Amino acid sequence: MAASTVAAIGAAADVRGYALAGVAVWPAADPDAARTAWLALGPEVAVVMVTAEAARAIGPVIDDLARMVVVLPDGGAP
Repeated sequence: MAASTVAAIGAAADVRGYALAGVAVWPAADPDAARTAWLALGPEVAVVMVTAEAARAIGPVIDDLARMVVVLPDGGAP
């Protein structure tokens, strides 16, 4: 069985600290970057943490049942 990974998508200031825990960080400065990051996630990503702003940008596809999605509260930088 292949190992699963965790990713974080959102403004760099809000997600960069998660890299210290081994999370794959996808900085997204705007809604287009958030959508691009979501679409670029590989099948090995099982858990995705997204900022509230990124969640709004990604929209309904965030309900992808293949992944567990955690929406971080606004201002919730680690």
